[in-house]
Amino acid sequence: MTEHSPFRYFKTSPEIIRLAVMMYIRFPLSLPNVEDLLHERGIDISHETVRFWWNRFGPLMAVEIKQKRIQQLRTYSKWKWHIDEVFVKIKGDRHYLWGAVDAEGEVLESVVTKRRNKHAALKLLKKLMKRYGRAEKIVTDRLRSYGAALRELGCPTKQETGRWLNNRAENSHQPFRRKERAMQRFRQMRSLQKFASVHASVFNHFNQDRSHIHRAHFKQSRTAALIEWRGLLAG
Repeated sequence: MTEHSPFRYFKTSPEIIRLAVMMYIRFPLSLPNVEDLLHERGIDISHETVRFWWNRFGPLMAVEIKQKRIQQLRTYSKWKWHIDEVFVKIKGDRHYLWGAVDAEGEVLESVVTKRRNKHAALKLLKKLMKRYGRAEKIVTDRLRSYGAALRELGCPTKQETGRWLNNRAENSHQPFRRKERAMQRFRQMRSLQKFASVHASVFNHFNQDRSHIHRAHFKQSRTAALIEWRGLLAG
């Protein structure tokens, strides 16, 4: 059965749509910022068009990226997980964004909850273990909810806590925080969960730890990531 292109009903070329979606999700830009940057390239579209494109194609691209990386993550992401949570305000109410990264800084999962308790920690851990298996070590802060959740899952001895041990997870929230400020926060819990998941996949795709690799290798990896992005949803 032939797969139809998701771009088949759009007059704009897929290359422009991919570029607009990448600019909005990857960089801390607002929708009008993306509109202005595209205008500099001779592409005249409204910022509402960019909003529609990222809502329509962003999740599809994120799923394709994750599917391509999932087997590799199953192999290399079991050694150690770093888990942390940050608060995000939605219409004045405090919600919590829980995130997990592996030892290399790859964002594995993002979950949004209304509460910061054992049930929320269990929700994240169960999603992680279902998708990636069980890690050898799980680094967390001293929040008691983590210990209670791990005891229920039967692996309390895998938890590690300590000062500065969880810096990798805490630093992983910085790109999202920069984007959150550019977007002037979120209005719905569902939109927060959607964007956090898509942003994590796109960040993983383009993230290169340039301070730890040679310049030539960094340029090669960056080019490969861009070429792969241009081939997303190609059918």
